[in-house]
Amino acid sequence: MKFTARSLWHIPLLLLAVTMLMPLALMFTTSLGTARMALDPGESLWHIFWPRVWHWHNYADVWRGNVGLDPRHPAKVNFVRYYINSSVVAVCVTVGNVFTSACAAYAFARLRWPGRDRIFVIYLATMMVPAPVTLIPQFALMKHIPEWLHAVIPAVDWTGLRYLGTSDSAPALGRLVGLDSYFALIAPALVSAYGTFLLRQFLLTIPRELDEAARMDGATHWQTFSRIILPLARPGLATLAIFTFMGTWSNLLWPVVVTNLEALFTLPLGMQEFQSQGGTEWHLMMGASLLMILPVVVIFIAGQRHFIRGLTMGAVKG
Repeated sequence: MKFTARSLWHIPLLLLAVTMLMPLALMFTTSLGTARMALDPGESLWHIFWPRVWHWHNYADVWRGNVGLDPRHPAKVNFVRYYINSSVVAVCVTVGNVFTSACAAYAFARLRWPGRDRIFVIYLATMMVPAPVTLIPQFALMKHIPEWLHAVIPAVDWTGLRYLGTSDSAPALGRLVGLDSYFALIAPALVSAYGTFLLRQFLLTIPRELDEAARMDGATHWQTFSRIILPLARPGLATLAIFTFMGTWSNLLWPVVVTNLEALFTLPLGMQEFQSQGGTEWHLMMGASLLMILPVVVIFIAGQRHFIRGLTMGAVKG
C-alpha cells in the first residue's frame, strides 16, 4: 500500500516532465526537417513531429553558417564566432563573478569590522533596483571609459586600441575598452550583490572554529580564505557558477546595447541572423537553438549534485 501511494505522486510529476520536454522534442524534430516542411500549413501534425526524412546535415549547415532559403545563393552566418564569443564572455563573467562574490562574502560573513552589517544591508538594497534602470548609466560608463583613461594616461590612444583590428571601419574583434569590446560585455557583470548574498549565507554554515584554528597556526586571512573556506564552500561556489553561466549565456539585452559589431555578437544576438528577407528558416533556427542550450544542459547536469547541496546548506539566517 505504501508503494502504491508513493507511485501515485509519480504520475503528476511524469506528466509535468513530459509537458516540459515536449518543446525540446519539437525543436529537435523540427531541426531535422526542411524549411518547406516547417512552413507548409498543409503538412500533417505527425510529420512535423516525426519527419519523413531525417536531415542530419542541418546541424552541419548551422555550424558552417550555410543559411538562406535559396540553396543556390546561401547566406553565411558566422555561428562559430558567435559560439566563441558567448563562451569567452560566459566563462570570464562566471570566473570573475564567483571570485569577487567569494571575496566579498568572506568579508561580510567571517570578518568583524565597523559598519559591516549596515553596509551589507545597503549592498543588498541594490538588488531592489531593476536592471533596466542601470542600463543607461552602465552604457554611459562604458562609452566614456576610453576618454577617462586617456586623461589619466595621455600617451596612449585608448579609443584606437583594438583586438587585432584591421582598420577603424572594420576592426576584427573590436576595441580594447569602451563600446564594441569584450571589456564592455564582461566588466559590468563581474560584481553581483546576489552572488555575495548567496555565498555569505553559505559561509555562515561553516564553523568559525576553523578560522580560529587557522589563526592559531599563523595563517593569514588570505590563507584561511583560499585553503580552508573555499574548499569547504564548493557547493555554494558551484551553485553561483551555474546561475551566473546560465544568465550570461542567455543574456540578450546587454550585448544588444553595447555592441553593433558582428564579430562580437554572442549567440542570443547572432540568432537573428537566421532570419532573412525571405523568411525564417525554422529548421536551422531550431538546430542552432539546440546547439546553444547544449552547454547549459551539460554544465547543469555536471554540477547538479553541488547545485542542490549549495541551495540547501545555504538556507540559513544570518
